[in-house]
Amino acid sequence: MNEESRTNIGTPAPDASNPEKLRAQVEHTRDELGQTVEALAAKADVKAQAKQKTAAAKEQASEKAALVADQIREKAEQATQLVKDKTPDPVLEKATQAAAQVRETATRAGQYAADKAPDPLLENAGRAASFARANRKPLLAGGALFAAFLLVRRGRGRR
Repeated sequence: MNEESRTNIGTPAPDASNPEKLRAQVEHTRDELGQTVEALAAKADVKAQAKQKTAAAKEQASEKAALVADQIREKAEQATQLVKDKTPDPVLEKATQAAAQVRETATRAGQYAADKAPDPLLENAGRAASFARANRKPLLAGGALFAAFLLVRRGRGRR
């Protein structure tokens, strides 16, 4: 290979008279080659690319779920306030009394069920309640996501 053709491929011709320059140039070429090989390996690593895309999709879905949950929460607060504003005071008082009666009856029914239920059933119910309390946020987020899904599905069904 002559010096002219070597220069045409982008790598300067080695200066054989200076061994230090030659070593430095060889080291520089090795570094470039190593970087090129690493870049090609990264492009060929389908598993790593899939993991990156999956992580990005999870992050995007999480952000959308949080946004939808916030929107649902806001709409629920608006609806609650609207109902309170539109409902006359005597009706609110009766509703409060009825809610108190329902709570009292539910408490009595729960106590009755606890008295009559077998111990293994009570233990399982206690574990389920503990699990629900320990994982409240994921369960609420899942419920909100499910409710949003149902609302979207219902909205599309009307079209």
